Amino acid sequence: MRAAIRAEGLVKTFGDVRALDGVDLDVPEGTVLGLLGPNGAGKSTAVRVLTTLLRPDAGRAQVAGVDVLRHPGRVRSLMGLCGQYAAVDEYLTGRENLQMVGELYQMRTRDAKARARELLESFDLAEAADRLAKTYSGGMRRRLDLAAALVVRPPVMFLDEPTTGLDPRNRLALWKVIETLVTEGTTLLLTTQYLEEADRLAHDIAVVDHGRVIARGCADDLKARIGGERVEVVVHERELIGAAVAALTPYGTGRLSVEQHTRRITVPVRGGARVLADVIRELDGRDILIDDIGLGRPTLDDVFLFLTGHAAEETGPGKDA
Repeated sequence: MRAAIRAEGLVKTFGDVRALDGVDLDVPEGTVLGLLGPNGAGKSTAVRVLTTLLRPDAGRAQVAGVDVLRHPGRVRSLMGLCGQYAAVDEYLTGRENLQMVGELYQMRTRDAKARARELLESFDLAEAADRLAKTYSGGMRRRLDLAAALVVRPPVMFLDEPTTGLDPRNRLALWKVIETLVTEGTTLLLTTQYLEEADRLAHDIAVVDHGRVIARGCADDLKARIGGERVEVVVHERELIGAAVAALTPYGTGRLSVEQHTRRITVPVRGGARVLADVIRELDGRDILIDDIGLGRPTLDDVFLFLTGHAAEETGPGKDA
């Protein structure tokens, strides 16, 4: 399958900060790549390079088969971008915002109006079409912003943390819109800090940290790296953590993780309920008092902790390099 987005060896520095340190990416046509990482990992910098907003210090990239550095104007005509914050004109109505975008792309006024009407219906904004955008809720603005990026029906879309700041209801609504785009054949590169978002929307996930891609695969493959199952134990007292780690280590199939503040120990295992019963007997035999114990599947958050040693979201939104 041909790659709709390809990057090879992208490097970008800002003073002493190496925001991109040899990033390689490829996104097959009609698929979603989730670019997952903490603030400052380089996700937004990669998007800015791929969308021609930044020139890399080294490396090369193509979007829809067009070289980003040699033909930036052509690339812009083939892609849409929805950034971290809604880029709509608050003093225009929803309809006027979309019509303006169409006319900026040299669409005839009649065609721009028709496309605006179609998108307003698709994004459930028809009833608010003639209200000023400044009266829209956060979720409505995000939908309008995404609609604006689709006015010219681009084959490739870049969504840079599109649901940042949305409440769960509006986030779910936007996910449904994104899923519809993919079923219609649009290729998406999605950056996110929301692990559930990547798990639900992405066919493939690239984990980025300190400007490098440190892991790549589908969600199930990445989770398998830390074991298909995990035992989680909360010991009664912090002083028991060391003894519990010693008791759990022989049962583990990978690295244990310890959260000192919650007294929680997580260990990847194989064997399901049988190994859980063995662990309970082991802890009881060593007189290690516990407050909770359970068997579960790893999440993408566990994957990120395993790969990087820290959580996927460390600082406030909007501070990505």
